[in-house]
Amino acid sequence: MDRGRLCFPTLDALRDGYEVYPIIDAVEGTSSEAHDLATRRMAQAGARPISWVQLICQLQRDWQRKDTVGEFANILFAVEGN
Repeated sequence: MDRGRLCFPTLDALRDGYEVYPIIDAVEGTSSEAHDLATRRMAQAGARPISWVQLICQLQRDWQRKDTVGEFANILFAVEGN
């Protein structure tokens, strides 16, 4: 995980009192081990790692929100498949 793009800003935001939900699968590391270690470091500091799918599902919240469900499904299925 590129420390300058996710880990350090996450740690800074936590230090400043924010709740932080880093989107773990939106960044890549120099290796799987580096990615895992940075993810653990953020979680141990109090961050709550999530995936991009968890984020958009949380934003949509409910399939009954008909005004946004079509575009939500288009984005989700375009990336994740049917």
